[in-house]
This record gives sequence, C-alpha cells and structure tokens, in this order.
Amino acid sequence: MRVVIAGAGNVGIFLAQDLLEAGHEVLVLEKDPEVAARLGEGQAGGSGAKAADTRQVQWLVGDACDMRTLQAARLETADVMVAATGDDEDNLVVSLLAKQEFAVPRVVGRVNHPKNHWLFKPTWGVDLSVSTPHLLSALVQEAVSVGSLVRLLTLEGGGARLVGVTLADSSPAAGLTIRGLGLPRDASIVAVVRANHVVVPRGDTPLVAGDEVVALVTRDSEDTVRAVLLGAGPPTLGQEPDVD
Repeated sequence: MRVVIAGAGNVGIFLAQDLLEAGHEVLVLEKDPEVAARLGEGQAGGSGAKAADTRQVQWLVGDACDMRTLQAARLETADVMVAATGDDEDNLVVSLLAKQEFAVPRVVGRVNHPKNHWLFKPTWGVDLSVSTPHLLSALVQEAVSVGSLVRLLTLEGGGARLVGVTLADSSPAAGLTIRGLGLPRDASIVAVVRANHVVVPRGDTPLVAGDEVVALVTRDSEDTVRAVLLGAGPPTLGQEPDVD
C-alpha cells in the first residue's frame, strides 16, 4: 500500500514509521527543507522520546496545499492520503485536493481543534477524521460510565459510528441473546468484553449486566440501539451536533 502523509510533526513521523514497519511504502510531504533533511537522515525530534529511524521514509519538500507538490508526489498513485499537519485549514485543503483532483481512494484527516470536527466530512474529501480530544474524552467516559452510550469513533464522515456501553442491572438487554435484541439491519454488535475477556459475539451469545458492549451503528439506527441496550436511558455521551 502506498501512503502519502502531509506534515512531518510528531504525529506524521510516528505514523510514517509505524506504516513503514508494517511493510507499506510511505512518502512524507514537508515544506520546511531543514526538517525534511534532518529527518531524512534519521534524526527524529522530540526531547525524551525514542528516536524513530526515518531514513527509509521517502521525503518530498513542498507545501502539501500546492497542486505542484501533490503532482510531484504522484498522488494519483496513492492508496491513502493522510492530512496530518498541525493546521486544520491546511488539512481540509489537502483532503479536498486529494479526493477531487487525484481521486485518492482513502483520505484521512487529522482534527487539531475539536470545534472544527464537524467540517471534516466527505464534502471536504475526508473519508475518516481523527480527533484526539474526542477520542480521549470517549475513553475517559467509557471508563466511568455505566448505563450510558458512549461514542468511541466516527467513521465515513459521520455516517457510521462505533459506540460502547456498559450494561447496567436495569438494562433491557441483560438476559437476552444478541439475536433476541432485534437490532435494525444497519446496526451490529461487534464485540462484548466480559470480565476483561473479549467475547466474539454470535447470535446465541447472551448478554449480562456488567458486559461492555461495542456496536457499529449508523446515524439512523443509533437511537434504536440506545433504546434496545439502555431503555429510555440518558443521551449519548460526547455527542456532537450534526451540522451539514
């Protein structure tokens, strides 16, 4: 798989090294020639951090928001484009160009400011947005919330969501099998964690109070899944307004 990453900050470098070790072809776009030269020699920045060997990463000096840079990167041959700069406006421009001008199959956009998360949608070329603050918030809430639906990850520009809940004693799902839940066709239980062990869910898998249930839902099916797992229940934690 060929991956092009815009931005040679800590996030971009970690991602490049991780993908490289997994056997993928990685090209990093960086507009600061000194940074690109230093990292191209395997000298990763960051005090106190383990230096990443970036010598095998391909480098291209240039502004990722500039069409000439993207053409030089042969972006049309990329399988994935990752807009990982520290500027949300730049990441949106890169994502839009990658999708509309070069038809990159998969575009991932980094969200730096949580309030900008709603912009990272397919209309801006983003297939998947990653917002660290939202992920951290969801993980914190998942650890302390029982009987509340927690949004863990938003996929495909908001069309699909990964949600989780720890079933309370009063949950209407407790005592039922997954088949007996009667979930809508566009929702699915993807994992059950019980006593620190992952249970691969099947139709006859029973649910009990205390289970951590992870489900893949759509925007249309989320309310139904909430009602099935929680009853009336509280609203989804970490939920954002849908802005089109």
